[in-house]
Amino acid sequence: MPSATSVVVVGAGPTGLSLALWLAGAGVRVRVVERAAKPPRTSRAIAVQARTLELYRQLGIADEVMARGRTLGAVNLWVAGEKAAHVPFGDIGTGRSLYPFVLMLPQDEHERILTAELDRAGVAVERGTVLTGFDARGDSVRAHLVSAEGFVETCEASFLAGCDGASSTVRHALGLGFPGGSYDRTFWVADLEAEGPGADGELQVALDEAGFFAAFPLPGEGHVRLIGTFRTDDDAGDAREARAPAPVLSWRDVDKSSLERIGLRMRDVRWFSTYNVHHRVVDRFGAGRVFLLGDAAHIHSPVGGQGMNTGIGDAFNLAWKLADVLNGRAHVSLLDTYDPERRAFAERLVATTDRLFTLASREGALARWVRTHGMPGVLPRLFGTERGRTFLFSTVSQTRLRYRKSPLSEGHAGVVHAGDRLPWFAQAGDGSGDNFAPLRSRWWQAHVYGAPKPGFAEVRDVCESRGVPVVQIPWRAAAATAGLVPGALYLVRPDGYLAYVDAEARPGPLDEYLDRTLEVPEARDQEISLRSEDETLARL
Repeated sequence: MPSATSVVVVGAGPTGLSLALWLAGAGVRVRVVERAAKPPRTSRAIAVQARTLELYRQLGIADEVMARGRTLGAVNLWVAGEKAAHVPFGDIGTGRSLYPFVLMLPQDEHERILTAELDRAGVAVERGTVLTGFDARGDSVRAHLVSAEGFVETCEASFLAGCDGASSTVRHALGLGFPGGSYDRTFWVADLEAEGPGADGELQVALDEAGFFAAFPLPGEGHVRLIGTFRTDDDAGDAREARAPAPVLSWRDVDKSSLERIGLRMRDVRWFSTYNVHHRVVDRFGAGRVFLLGDAAHIHSPVGGQGMNTGIGDAFNLAWKLADVLNGRAHVSLLDTYDPERRAFAERLVATTDRLFTLASREGALARWVRTHGMPGVLPRLFGTERGRTFLFSTVSQTRLRYRKSPLSEGHAGVVHAGDRLPWFAQAGDGSGDNFAPLRSRWWQAHVYGAPKPGFAEVRDVCESRGVPVVQIPWRAAAATAGLVPGALYLVRPDGYLAYVDAEARPGPLDEYLDRTLEVPEARDQEISLRSEDETLARL
């Protein structure tokens, strides 16, 4: 017999788990099925960016993620065994986010936190369960599943989310193209117990004529993640000859001269693997009631630690939209905004990381000159300035990501436009009393900073008729620094991005916008829950 649910999530990586966790918290019936019988024991992705931590704060898990992770202290660039640049990174985003750093946390540990939180929400990951196919019919999707015990089941749901990785069964079933390519070189990754640079809380990037390698600090004393490229025959000056398929490569085949030159001393290799790097973006992020997220929709090089964070961003973007539609708060057309918002970002990200990764790994005389002379000469000058460091943080942290061209985005006030992430600021230097605190409600809300405009009572009436709470926040100099305008109206989406901005805070245009975007919810009291440390906002 078919079983009923609202959303079937295929894949239990950080993307699928984040999606399911938001949905469960919104009262949506969700199932998570995962082909693998056991959780992974290897630490693939490791960087958790500021924007991801801001989103996790909305779920109430940011503190636990930070407690288990390790803050990246600095980035060091080495060329031929000599340190060419040092960029402090520990507080590089101060004044721009409550999390002004990059957090290092292995993906397997990351997934354990998400899975445990999902368990507490009453949703168990169904491991060893395989999606064999699905049928989308009218207002439902029928997912065909085979459990770990071999039971065959059809699960009828309103929507299906494919978070099942680069070889996605869901993507293949939809017949969508996955254009892009692969890099020629084979890459290696290893987790080590070590001493010296890389084990000291700082990222080490070594460039030389043969390629590059990077050493990332992980939680735990002396725990280091290394990635790099294998030295090829051309690098050694030998001509390539036709030969049989390459043998399986191991740690013994890694050129360790760069490690030795920067002073990294190895004690034990915990885990080692090889992989090929691809750069691809799917034609569409979904079709009808079926959506693609994470590696199922886009894959790219590991430059900048963006992959896992981008998948999690997909999850949060889609989750609130599904929740609003399923709970009767929004028109189903709201889901049409998922593809243009996330695919545009994925295409820019893949293009950017492709250019950077090509410079770091390509063979040939020009590429070697860029690695050993060009980049060491430019990067220290670029990131040695305040403007350069600001650009670096806003780009890597994904706090600069915006949806200004989205069908949902309308209006602006000063430099802040609809589609931007709500500009962050805090009342105190320790980050307390910040204007992101109300976002924990995961609900549409209207923000006004400073004294409201004349006639603001009508704006409040419009918001209350739609079940949208109004948050008035005292004006501070930090608000001006963030780009906010006194008295302007900022309608904030559940994921913390601005949907509608009006410098004059007029009730009529706001009412028209809400009429196009949201259904009138059933009468219910919507309260914003603030933690005790946010005393300034709590008094409002």
